[in-house]
Amino acid sequence: MLTITTMDTKQFSNSVFLITGGTGSFGSTLLNRLVNDYDASEIRIFSRDEKKQDDLRNSINTSNVSFYLGDVRSFDSLYDAVKGVDYIFHAAALKQVPSCEFFPSQAVQTNILGTENLLRAVSAVGVAKSMVLLSTDKAVYPINAMGLSKAMAEKILIAHSRHHQSDRTIFNSTRYGNVMASRGSVIPLFTSQILNGQPLTITDPKMTRFLMSLDDSVDLVLHAMANGGQGDLFVQKSPAATVEHIANALKIIFDKNVPLKVIGTRHGEKLYETLVSREEMAKSVDIGRYYRIPPDTRDLNYSSYFSDGSSSLDPISDYTSHNTTRLGIDSLVDLLSSLPFIRSLIS
Repeated sequence: MLTITTMDTKQFSNSVFLITGGTGSFGSTLLNRLVNDYDASEIRIFSRDEKKQDDLRNSINTSNVSFYLGDVRSFDSLYDAVKGVDYIFHAAALKQVPSCEFFPSQAVQTNILGTENLLRAVSAVGVAKSMVLLSTDKAVYPINAMGLSKAMAEKILIAHSRHHQSDRTIFNSTRYGNVMASRGSVIPLFTSQILNGQPLTITDPKMTRFLMSLDDSVDLVLHAMANGGQGDLFVQKSPAATVEHIANALKIIFDKNVPLKVIGTRHGEKLYETLVSREEMAKSVDIGRYYRIPPDTRDLNYSSYFSDGSSSLDPISDYTSHNTTRLGIDSLVDLLSSLPFIRSLIS
């Protein structure tokens, strides 16, 4: 079932919020939450696609949302957008694994240099209270360009938080797995194939992925905004399922007996994803729904660590989509049926 964190939103009354990449699936969901639950003075949507901005502008009925056209590759456009902002959510990124694999330099310019541009702009303006970076499970033990670029974005933010301890801004990040029914994810693809009577294209039946709802992802970043310390990284404990079970659950929901077609693993894909590495698990703090991973605060003087190292990692495991709670078909049918995207198609 979908879960929504209860939070006292009064402390954020009259605040100015900024969402980079705000016209995407996550940005639109976060915008709705801020509009409905937060007494915001202003909510700024920053993105490079004027058509998506116009579509979003026409779909909302509120006067406190402003649209900033720009690209995170441009420091100047970010500098103008962050002036007077209290809370920032950095969702702008290139997220498609195959696209980044074939055009890695584009991933570098948006995911790495774009993040650095935003961090520099925030520190230059110097008024924001919090900035939260949205990262991905693919940043852990990365094997593809998208994961590598997001891993570097995480490292850049942590280094920035270390060098800017005196800033009033708290810089932290979140990392999440597959967001169900988000744009470009497998659920809309399978759904489209089912409704058109086409075979469901399965990469590997045994491939597992974490499952989060869009509301879960919004809960996570709002928790980081309200509770994060300098350089903290937050991860939600999430269930997972095989791609084959996801496909079969959707067939049951739509009552369509279309065949499954195994097409093989795509460029840069893993059999399973990792949300927390074993090295991170060794220092993570279990706070119930989430893991909080504090930053490495050591400086460049490592001499004091030659004799006093960390405790053994032998008994510690990664937190992966293979060893987390695994959902069966019945549980998946219940979960997927609760998604607004699915409900809109079967109502």
